[in-house]
Amino acid sequence: MAFIKEESEDIKIEETFRLKNEDTEEQTMMEFTKEESEDVKIEETFSVKQEETEEQTGSGSHFICQQCGKSFNKKGRFKDHMRTHTGEKPFTCQQCGKSFNQKGILNRHMRIHTGEKPYMCVQCGKSFSVHGNLNVHMRIHTGEKPFTCQQCGISFNLKGSLNRHIRTHTGEKLYKCPQCGKSFDHHENLKAHMRVHTGEKPYTCPQCGKSFNRKGNINSHMRIHTGQQPYTCQQCGMRFNRKGSLKAHMRTHTGEKPFHLPTVWNKFHSKRKS
Repeated sequence: MAFIKEESEDIKIEETFRLKNEDTEEQTMMEFTKEESEDVKIEETFSVKQEETEEQTGSGSHFICQQCGKSFNKKGRFKDHMRTHTGEKPFTCQQCGKSFNQKGILNRHMRIHTGEKPYMCVQCGKSFSVHGNLNVHMRIHTGEKPFTCQQCGISFNLKGSLNRHIRTHTGEKLYKCPQCGKSFDHHENLKAHMRVHTGEKPYTCPQCGKSFNRKGNINSHMRIHTGQQPYTCQQCGMRFNRKGSLKAHMRTHTGEKPFHLPTVWNKFHSKRKS
């Protein structure tokens, strides 16, 4: 039986881009730095109900939003909240021009430019620019997975990971290739597919210089140099450096023949025997 060549790209896109425990920081920031509302501009006027005078700073002072009913005990927080209704964004980044409705959000955004990461994991030392990202990261150490699929029971440590998983049940494929029309359920899978059209191969082997269009393929290729064989046959103990090679080998035990010769070839082969 002919086995799959060592350099073949037999790793499925889904396996190549399987979600890691630590999602990229840009992905997790989307879940933890959302603004307080959709920032829809409303032209109605708003009034403030102030139970005590503005000079009073005790807990008796309350500022109530007449639009949504939310109450605040500090005028500054009330003003920040009102911008979610008016759409006002007075805090602008001087480097990229992006605007925000709260100064704190601008401060967090600035860390993208400065590279500052003030929130450090006490267990492994990894740092983050947003406190919410640190909270997510901590679930790797605690094993907490608060987001559970209602259909199959698999749990995830990120809500975004659960949303992507749900598509495996619904069959929804949101990401479509503009060149050939093929659709994908993950954006990363579409990005990898686009390299088929562009010819881009951004992953280069540091030992032999060969390039690949998927990270998973270079990882498999590196085992040729290292001699690593992580895939073991449970029946005979034979080891392989690629999962596809192990699958092909298993057919020698099961007798499975998934590849059928064409009918024309079978007829020709029968005539030669006779």
